[in-house]
Amino acid sequence: MKASYLTEKSIAEFISRALAEDIGDGDHSSLASIPNDAQNQARLLVKGDGILAGVELAGYIFNQVDPDLQVEVLLQDGAKVKHGDVALTVKGKAQSILTAERLVLNCMQRMSGIATYTHYLNTLIAGTKAKLLDTRKTTPNFRIMEKWAVLIGGGVNHRFGLFDMIILKDNHVDYAGGIREAIEATQRYLQEKGKDLRIEVETRNLEEVREALETGGIHRIMLDNMTPEMMREAVALIGGRFETEASGGITEATIAEVARCGVDFISVGALTHSIKSMDLSLKAY
Repeated sequence: MKASYLTEKSIAEFISRALAEDIGDGDHSSLASIPNDAQNQARLLVKGDGILAGVELAGYIFNQVDPDLQVEVLLQDGAKVKHGDVALTVKGKAQSILTAERLVLNCMQRMSGIATYTHYLNTLIAGTKAKLLDTRKTTPNFRIMEKWAVLIGGGVNHRFGLFDMIILKDNHVDYAGGIREAIEATQRYLQEKGKDLRIEVETRNLEEVREALETGGIHRIMLDNMTPEMMREAVALIGGRFETEASGGITEATIAEVARCGVDFISVGALTHSIKSMDLSLKAY
């Protein structure tokens, strides 16, 4: 596994919550219609084109529903797939296959859509130094899987939550009384609490960039909703002293020009909040 949030425990807890939501006091459709001892098999069919994600997770889900289910993985996470491909097969108790089916598909369809869009945006910024970041604009209780999908698609995870990095955004700055006040208050807080967290500050114009540079004590400067011209000037002003991140309304139509401004990172909320899921199905055979 590639990220600290992807642990056996965190994945098992996610699956437990999701199964409880879906099954309740029983999968009565399967229990009523399928003999308890029936053994069957199914294959996961790809019905779209893109980057496959969630295969490893599917294995965990099948295993948690029924450890006796046998999963054969035919295509790994990150594989380029096309309509008609078979990602995996599963064999075992028919009731167990049907109980796991919807959670496997829900996760893999959304994760594959995220991985596919992440991969596509990465092709648009190829040849620049910019790295593609996700955001916290995720589905509640599904963030762990959405950020995992970004990694599978070749993107980079930003902070996982509010606890593992500090980002002083426009509202923080305005409530604190300005860039300097927000940064200095944050530095005092970290010292008092004995915490070692990276600090990023959002800037909206060149004046705020200059104030962030004069104050110092940060790790990254976010350039929010700036024109390409202003962004290039900001990158020149920063001069490599701190990391730079472009953010705010960046689309597939504008991302290449933003990357050419020389920023280190580009964050795109649409990676997780505006993607189209890949069509997948689990079919008996």
